[in-house]
Amino acid sequence: MSLSEYKNKRDFEKTTEPKDGKKMGKRLSFVVQRHHASHLHYDFRLEVDGVLKSWAVPKGPSLNPKDKRLAMMVEDHPYDYRTFEGIIPKGNYGAGVVNIFDEGTYEPIRGQKNSMKEGLAAGNLKFVLHGRKLKGEFALVRMKDNEQNAWLLIKHNDKYAVNVKYDAEDKVAAKVKQQGKDFKKAKAETEVNTAQKDFHRPMLAKLVKHVTEEKDWIFEEKLDGYRAIAKISKNKISLTSRNGKSLINDYPTLIDAFKKLNIDAVLDGEIVVREKEKTNFQALQQYDGSQNKVSLRYVVFDVLEIKKSDVRMLPLQQRRKLLEKLLFDNKQKEIELVTTAKTSGAQFFKQAKEKKWEGIVAKNINSAYVNGARNGSWQKVKIQQTQEAIIVGFTKPSGSRKYFGALVLAIRNEKRQLVYIGNCGTGFSDKSLKEISEILKPLQVKDRPFNEKVAQERNVTWVKPKVVCEVIFSEWTENQHLRHPVFKGIRADKEIADVGLEKPIINDTVAHDELTLKFGRKAVKLTNQTKIYWPQENITKGDLVNYYREIATFLLPHLKNRPLSLNRHPNGITKPSFFQKDLNVDQIPSWIKYASLKSTHLHKTIDYLICNDEATLLWMVNLGCIEVNPWMSTYRKPNQPLFAVLDLDPNGVDFKEVIKIALTTKEILDEMKLTSFVKTSGSKGIHIVVPLHAYDYEIAKNFIHYLAGLVYEKHPDVTSLERSPSKRKNKIYLDYLQNRKGQTIVAPYSVRPKPLATVSTPLKWEEVNQDLQISDFTIFNIKQRVKKLGDLWKDIGKIKNRLNFDVEKDLGS
Repeated sequence: MSLSEYKNKRDFEKTTEPKDGKKMGKRLSFVVQRHHASHLHYDFRLEVDGVLKSWAVPKGPSLNPKDKRLAMMVEDHPYDYRTFEGIIPKGNYGAGVVNIFDEGTYEPIRGQKNSMKEGLAAGNLKFVLHGRKLKGEFALVRMKDNEQNAWLLIKHNDKYAVNVKYDAEDKVAAKVKQQGKDFKKAKAETEVNTAQKDFHRPMLAKLVKHVTEEKDWIFEEKLDGYRAIAKISKNKISLTSRNGKSLINDYPTLIDAFKKLNIDAVLDGEIVVREKEKTNFQALQQYDGSQNKVSLRYVVFDVLEIKKSDVRMLPLQQRRKLLEKLLFDNKQKEIELVTTAKTSGAQFFKQAKEKKWEGIVAKNINSAYVNGARNGSWQKVKIQQTQEAIIVGFTKPSGSRKYFGALVLAIRNEKRQLVYIGNCGTGFSDKSLKEISEILKPLQVKDRPFNEKVAQERNVTWVKPKVVCEVIFSEWTENQHLRHPVFKGIRADKEIADVGLEKPIINDTVAHDELTLKFGRKAVKLTNQTKIYWPQENITKGDLVNYYREIATFLLPHLKNRPLSLNRHPNGITKPSFFQKDLNVDQIPSWIKYASLKSTHLHKTIDYLICNDEATLLWMVNLGCIEVNPWMSTYRKPNQPLFAVLDLDPNGVDFKEVIKIALTTKEILDEMKLTSFVKTSGSKGIHIVVPLHAYDYEIAKNFIHYLAGLVYEKHPDVTSLERSPSKRKNKIYLDYLQNRKGQTIVAPYSVRPKPLATVSTPLKWEEVNQDLQISDFTIFNIKQRVKKLGDLWKDIGKIKNRLNFDVEKDLGS
């Protein structure tokens, strides 16, 4: 069953709704979700063939057989939607608050799965629900002489039926109702726009064992709160957590303070509760917005933009001076600058111990701000050992304790598998025991998440791995379990996927400068991993290798059997580079694949690298190849390009003009009924790619020349077909000459040797708008993007555009 309609209605960069999902258990599932959108309604969903067949029920389900509730059938939803709860941001399809009203399993009354498919076709479904609130037999009957999507949801008269008035809203907690009301009445001036353009993924600190003694470092208090990015302008305020969640309604006193600041800026800081000279995370967790005596603060430590100008590339020392100047005349008690050392790092760390801080943070004063990076330019040294963990179960309470005894904790290993790290049974208050129990109850499951033996397993109730907490502990045991863990708090601001083992590294990286990776019989020796490739951002060769390891699955299909030209930067982006086409086949590993192709230009045969696996990719990167540049054809059919490309090169023109030209190109291609793909170049421009039927390079080049001419006719003032930069000043070059045998174009997901380590990134056409920026896509956020969206170009090889007769005739075919 297709999910295309579901996906077409949603932009998965702007909503956290699941994109895909498949059946995990043996029994059929159902879920009823309370959806407080423009109109309150309930969504009734039944699993059929791995997707959720869905009906919108305006009045909600009823246990009274006399109630025949209207149920409008809507698009299929993915299986993973059954666990979805949260806010669908304004501006998105179905914007509102979603909460699970009831969930469980079901079976068709006749006990056969295929009867559900037959019932759908016939417009008559009968089934038994096994939920917490909804139990027994129900029917869904399509209304006759009406639209195909109008059904009735009816309760059968069995032992679970009631004969009194039934209102699903009576079963909903007041807190859930209020959350929906708050969403609807939120003021427009404080609405947060959760689109990609409004979400900066914060720069992160690497955990180290000792305070650095190197020069050019400053030292700050390590705050114990919630990381948040604040966007402040005259008419709009937004406050966003590190995982993109809006905090706009959670901290009204901070929002009021931001409004009083007469600035236009994007700030990075931490929301904390101050108690004398330290921050109190537990007090922050209990804050509900009405506690006037609580010292809620937003502690600022960096600035990313000032008056819409990006300052991330400036050295930290300069950004700090700008920040101090920015806030000097705009003081609010709720907003403060982070405490910075006036002594050495070692002395500051000693003071931190005396004040019982969580630790300190060291930052290189020459470093740039890189979104999502943990590149070592920021380092954290902890006084107390803490670890984020995923709650996967809880034990029964004993003695006088209520709700539960201990939490069963796990983390993800390098293979993204859950690994048990121990139980935590201390650090809870009566209030937190109750609150955590309420969070975990709806998540109960029967299956354990791993095979490892668990303490008190006979008393364990397993839960879905959806909740992150943080614990304090004394040390790691030999079998990698927490010793003496103490519960610190729930971390709603942290993502499950990012919870892994966090151990401090020793501030001496020589031992990690070389390593060897094995891929079956292939061994790749990686050298100089600590060499700095991006000096301004402090990004190393090792960071580059790690990126390509993470993205290889998505990149490699776009390189298969295509000859590569190597652009080598052995000493980083600021040092000389050189191109290498011809491999020295006597000096490469025996498993490296290459293709020998004749060059008519050079009158000789050239041995081109062919990169079809991860081992070859990393071998190439280790040579200093920051970017990956393949031909547009394979070595097997070297004269037949897989696609044609129009490269929009701004040459100093405002990037917003490039966006306009790209959209005009898309309109023309749509009129021709040709499917096109788009990506950032990762440098300055945009690449528009048109997959082709079996044409040669001459046809491909002439077609793009023809297309460029049509674009030029519409925008002669800002575009040019002139190749020479001196003759096309302040105009966008419509480059069609890339479409020649032997020419290369940077691959999708390839890094570029440019500031911020930007990546040539496939886009949805809807993303090509005035908010698009090349700098939005770097090696530090592409992994999260493809994890959420998948490879937007995965089907490019299946498309074979045929040029229509008139175009072929114009091209001289």
